[in-house]
Amino acid sequence: MATLNAEHINPFLMAAKKVLQDTCFVEVSIQKPVLKEISFGEGSWAIIIGVTGEMRGQVLLGMTAENACGIASKMCMMEIKEIDDFAASALSELGNMIMGNAATVFSSQGIGIDITPPTLSHGAVSFKSSYTKSLCVPMTFEGGSIDLFLALRQEE
Repeated sequence: MATLNAEHINPFLMAAKKVLQDTCFVEVSIQKPVLKEISFGEGSWAIIIGVTGEMRGQVLLGMTAENACGIASKMCMMEIKEIDDFAASALSELGNMIMGNAATVFSSQGIGIDITPPTLSHGAVSFKSSYTKSLCVPMTFEGGSIDLFLALRQEE
């Protein structure tokens, strides 16, 4: 089972950190990555974005409902108490911005990737893949955290 090379992880981390810092006005700390199954508990929110091109798979951003509301509140500059259509749109745009930034970094390295429109998932769900292992990178900031899952491999 193929996995992502180390040099292909950093563009996703840099993009996620920069976008979270720029849109939510928080200082983001990247925690130790771990290989683990992708699963989210009851009440969780996940932004799922497919990747095609020279890398294939999915990138997922998982968070608790509280963190999802906090991120949407900071992005919209107003208090969000539940994820309605407006807040869901903000979270989806967060995924688009992160992946767009990552795609730009890869393009500058001569690696072409395309992304699918984001899908927002709510509730308990898990994903199993025989295609690749998934790397989870927890990212923490004042008042919250988000898990960045990279389930990708480079095409040969």
